[in-house]
Amino acid sequence: MRPFRLLVLLPLFAALTWTADLRAQRAQPPRPTVTVAFLGLGDDPRWQRWETYANLELREAMDPADGARVAMRDARIVGRVLGVDFDLEVRRAKDLEALRGAFEELAASGVRYFLVDLDGPDLAAFVAPYRDREVLFFNVSAYDDELRGEKCQANLLHTIPSLRMLADGLSQYLAHQGWHRILVLQGPDPEDAEIAQVFAVSARRFGNRVVEVRQFLPTHDPRSREQNNVRLLTTGVDYDVVFVADHRGEFGRRVPYATVLARPVISMTEHGPTIGLQPSAWHWASERFGSPQLNQRFERQVDHRRRMRDADFAAWAAVRQLLEAMMKAKSADFAAVRDALLAPDARLDVYKGVPASFRPWDRQMRQPIVLHTHNAVIDYAPLPQFLHQFNVLDTLGVDEPDTACRL
Repeated sequence: MRPFRLLVLLPLFAALTWTADLRAQRAQPPRPTVTVAFLGLGDDPRWQRWETYANLELREAMDPADGARVAMRDARIVGRVLGVDFDLEVRRAKDLEALRGAFEELAASGVRYFLVDLDGPDLAAFVAPYRDREVLFFNVSAYDDELRGEKCQANLLHTIPSLRMLADGLSQYLAHQGWHRILVLQGPDPEDAEIAQVFAVSARRFGNRVVEVRQFLPTHDPRSREQNNVRLLTTGVDYDVVFVADHRGEFGRRVPYATVLARPVISMTEHGPTIGLQPSAWHWASERFGSPQLNQRFERQVDHRRRMRDADFAAWAAVRQLLEAMMKAKSADFAAVRDALLAPDARLDVYKGVPASFRPWDRQMRQPIVLHTHNAVIDYAPLPQFLHQFNVLDTLGVDEPDTACRL
């Protein structure tokens, strides 16, 4: 009889235990949710597919929010430790006015962290009215130096490198290789002029010299052959390297192996294809510092449609910085997270060998620069011989004594 009674009582005991657990779960308060917002414009031309006049693809279409989505998967681990849930809210609007409406709506609901995907002028105009708001903006796609200078603000953080950081990484490599004399080929667009100007300043900083600047036109018109023929553009002057300032990359792709002198070709393009040796925040061919693991996670996120690019990396890094700050603060409280994020001893592994942190004078994230060709990483800047009294990463970009930022 006793075994029979035990068999009868066991299911009853299990049912009572399950009921008690269910009541305990219902009695627990719901876990708070930390929402990170991603804001941008719909149909942003920077992320559309770029083609040549003959419909050859220069760059595939992309969405930088994919980088944030990869980081949000890592948020589940932090959420279990802190007892919070994380959510990513992606909002794209037709113009800045509509985007402001989305921001106000999200801020009213308690959102404090905003990844902003806008070009430089639009970003400056968008965040300026909110400089005194208790929120944090993360610039994930605008390289403009003035956002870290005259137009900086205390609640605007930059996880994408500045143009000056990219140029300094490239200039360090030229000095290291002894390629000091530079011929610059500059395109007709304002973006090309800005790239050429920033690079010239950087070249002088590291003992290099621009021997001449020649204007090119991205056209096949025979009447403009002196400005569209690479051999004519690169003759009559001596140089160690050719720098191409072509933000779209349509002309620059025809420069390597076409110069009069057998010289290497280098470039800087904000969002265009790779031309010769180029500096970037990230590259899919990196094989060190755990980079392959991040690349693989990203490619799974996008179903292997494309590879990780700079803005994807910057969005990923912004979310990861927030998660690291919450772990350090052991809290999701906004003030505690902000203080941990900007603390002098803050460090974040960004899979580039040297930990990242935010500069106190302009809110730029310190980070190494990847120097790469179209399918290989050649080196990382800063290079070992370039030293700094406080942090070697501050050899890249505008250092504190030279900043125009006033926070």
